[in-house]
Amino acid sequence: MDATALVTPPYVAGPLRLEPFAGLMLAPARVGNPSTGRAFARPYKDVSARLLRWQAKGYVSRDAEAALYLHEYTSAGMTVRGLVGALDVSRRAKRPADRAVLPHEGIHPAQADDLADRMAEMQLNPAPILLVHRGSDVLRSTLATVMTSRPDHAFTDRGEQQHRIWAIRDPATLTTIAIELAGSRALIADGHHRYAAYLRLQRRHAGADGGRAATDFGLAMLVDQEATPLFLGPIHRTLAGASLADLRDAVESVGLHYEEQSQADAVAALSATRLVATDGTTWAVLDLDPGSGEAAVETLHRRIVPALPHGPTALTYHHSVDDALGRARPDQVAVLMPAPSVDLVLRIAEADRLLPEKATSFQPKPSLGVLIRSLRDAPADPS
Repeated sequence: MDATALVTPPYVAGPLRLEPFAGLMLAPARVGNPSTGRAFARPYKDVSARLLRWQAKGYVSRDAEAALYLHEYTSAGMTVRGLVGALDVSRRAKRPADRAVLPHEGIHPAQADDLADRMAEMQLNPAPILLVHRGSDVLRSTLATVMTSRPDHAFTDRGEQQHRIWAIRDPATLTTIAIELAGSRALIADGHHRYAAYLRLQRRHAGADGGRAATDFGLAMLVDQEATPLFLGPIHRTLAGASLADLRDAVESVGLHYEEQSQADAVAALSATRLVATDGTTWAVLDLDPGSGEAAVETLHRRIVPALPHGPTALTYHHSVDDALGRARPDQVAVLMPAPSVDLVLRIAEADRLLPEKATSFQPKPSLGVLIRSLRDAPADPS
């Protein structure tokens, strides 16, 4: 097997479960601080001791009791709210109908192994993976009631994200949340490799005699995409070693349409079924097949790029249009991408398809250090 190949991570089986855990939290001045990453740097086996030293100095706090956490954060005017808990990854889905967590991008096995090794050495899940789902009316009402109380934590971090956190410990509320999540299905928005690392840790250290181990769970934040949605943005491409003429030949050879237009008209044409390409001087619109059911990024990577007569010698990803256009030149074409809809990504994941690498960008992500999970803690009693 090619060690660089992308593979599909296993599917976690339902019911979807988020369990309480005793959260570790960095002091507000440390959250969003560029220096915070050093707390999780090599040697990884020293990270737990490092955090204990920080705890003694007041840089880290640890909740005495396990809880589910409702975490609301605001970044650049966007507010996102989600439940943070220990995601049960102990069961594998045997049928598509059993799947509770849906990946939409492939993973590099070696990278997932490395992350699993790091977590094992640190004895931590340093940050939650981001999941999105459609919450029920009952769940939304329950969380709205939680928010009528004063938050347990409220602060602005060094990166200027604003945070409010409620610790949920009321048994009746936890039971309602568990019932409402049980039949839900979540899409991975960010953290595919960390998700795969959770599954590797679970397999390596499964609970003895059917008991529950800390590695049967992984830290996750579950966002209701209809209540406080994450923004799904595009990731643009540059194709080194390929010219616009090469791109035209490839597009036409697979039965699609290529048309050169003015810059203004080309940019205005960008849509779910149209890509825009430029070498910095000439602009073109690529009309895709609207009936294919493919995301634009799938068509580019699976049909157009393989048909190029030259290149690409390298493919680079860009989160901003300006960055992509700044790299465009006659022998390096910039391709501006549309953002796929969340519904389309979900349909693709449910159809057992994987999007190409770097196909989606869910934003904003919470700052590092708001909620951390220790693997040294025993799992909470089942809810």
